[in-house]
This record gives sequence, structure tokens and C-alpha cells, in this order.
Amino acid sequence: MTDLVLSTAIANYGHTVPLKDGSIGSPMFKMKHTEVSPVPMIFRRMVRTLEFDVAEMALATYLCSKAHGKRFTALPAFLTRDFYHGMLTYNVRSGIQNPRDLEGKRVGVRSYTFTPGVWTRGILQTEHDVDLASVTWVLSGDEHVAEYEAPSNVVSSPSDDLGEMLLSGEIDAAIGAPPVDSPDIRPLFPEARQLDADWHERTGLYPISHLLVVKDSLLESHGDLASEVFDLFGKAKDDYIGRLHAGDSSAPGTEQLVRMAGIVGNDKALSYDFEGALSTLEAFVGFNVDQGVIPEAVDPADLFPPETI
Repeated sequence: MTDLVLSTAIANYGHTVPLKDGSIGSPMFKMKHTEVSPVPMIFRRMVRTLEFDVAEMALATYLCSKAHGKRFTALPAFLTRDFYHGMLTYNVRSGIQNPRDLEGKRVGVRSYTFTPGVWTRGILQTEHDVDLASVTWVLSGDEHVAEYEAPSNVVSSPSDDLGEMLLSGEIDAAIGAPPVDSPDIRPLFPEARQLDADWHERTGLYPISHLLVVKDSLLESHGDLASEVFDLFGKAKDDYIGRLHAGDSSAPGTEQLVRMAGIVGNDKALSYDFEGALSTLEAFVGFNVDQGVIPEAVDPADLFPPETI
């Protein structure tokens, strides 16, 4: 029996719970799990202190972290994905009627390197011809990567509540604001699901939100660790899919997965296939360069250990 114990921090999904309750394990290592809520605090603690051996990580945070020399490497275990037309809400008093009306306005977002924010801005630019540089991006929080310096059209708010900022008029629109009970706050894209489906069909892109990272020191000292961790998470994912096919819909995260499957199909809804994700990764890297999250493009293949792709 191995003496290697990995400290881990991952959220509770149908495809991770078997790893956390011990029903699926590895002969190479054991895992000691730490529950962290909200999940973005996992990213922050990993980026700033390398607290965990294996951790869930937002994709944009990972790209920004690598650009600043953080000592962990991702595995192509794409834990969560989503679509983003539905992330945008606005205050009707702002005069916004269409996406181009965001130009010259103040748009709130939790942080500039917030993965849903990067995806949403990329869609606004490429699909709706919005000049991102003409928007003032107002942050309700700070960046996980403390060394990161945002573009000049990014400012911080003393408030940490996007909903209150939107309702008060401090911002005109927001990406990822919590629900606000007011007739003044409306979705910018009421037909978001159809727009997401059309965009996916046209581009083939299926946005990646979170993946998995492992400390570089462990990858360097244990040569087979990347493959073993990746294969173990893949086994748990396949077990989850099998349970879904058998009619078990009780696992956490199933509702969102079913929603994704309605757009991309059952076979793609939860996939750890690097080749299948390549165009999505390339597009996202491009969005991060265009928006000033990372200084230059990187080859997606260089983001992962070769043996996992």
C-alpha cells in the first residue's frame, strides 16, 4: 500500500463524489479531501499558497497563473462547462437595448480574470461586435492572481455585491450577478439558450469552466502521477455516466449536465478528450490574449502533461 497521500480540494459533482467518498481509488495514492465553499476560494488558496496537491481550478485563472509562474500544471479533466449568453443582466434605466449599447457603459463582474467574464466578453466581441475597450469593467472583488495587472479600463468598486451595484445604478449591466427581484433588472439576452445552441452549432465551441491542477513538485517527483490522477478522474467520470444511463439522476450537478446535453448531445456533455476540446481551448486562449488576461498566446498542448493528451 502506498504512503503517498494527496491533499485535494474539489467540489461535489456526480463525477467527483466517488473519489471523495472513497468508492473509487488508486493503488498509487490516497486522497485527503478538504471541503471549501464557495468553490472559487479553492482557486485563490491554490494560486496564492499552493495549499493543495490536487485542486479544482478555473480555466482563465489557470492561464493567468501560468503566465505568472505558478507551480502547478493542469490535467485535461474538464470538470465543468457552461454557456454564457445568459450571464448578462442590465438595468433598464441605463438605456441599454442591445449588446452594442454596452459601449461607453459600466459593466460589473466579480474579477477581470473571472472565467465566465472572459467567455462572455469574447462572445460579445466576436458575435455581437462590441468594442470591449470602450466598456468600463467594474470589479466587485479582486483577482486570485495577486500579481496580475488589469487593463486601464478596469476599475474596482467598494461594493462586493453585483446585484446591489446593478440595482443602485452604480453599474449599468453585469456578468454573473445574482438574481435581483426588481422589474428594472432584465436579461440582456432573453433568448439565451437558443443563442447558445446556435453559437455552439456554428462554431463547435463548448466552453470549459473548471479543470484540475496538480502541484509541479509532485509531478516532478512522481513520474506516473499525472497519468494516474487523470485516469482516476476519468474512471469516476465514466462511472457517473454509467449511473446516469441506468436512471440515477440524484447526483450533484446532474441538472446542469442535462442542460448542457440538451445543447451539445449526451456524448459530449461530460468529456475529458483533449482533441475534442482543442478548438475550444484555442478560442479561449485567444480571448485571454485579446482581453489582456495573458500577454501572449500559448499552445493548448503546452498547458498539460504530454502523457494526458
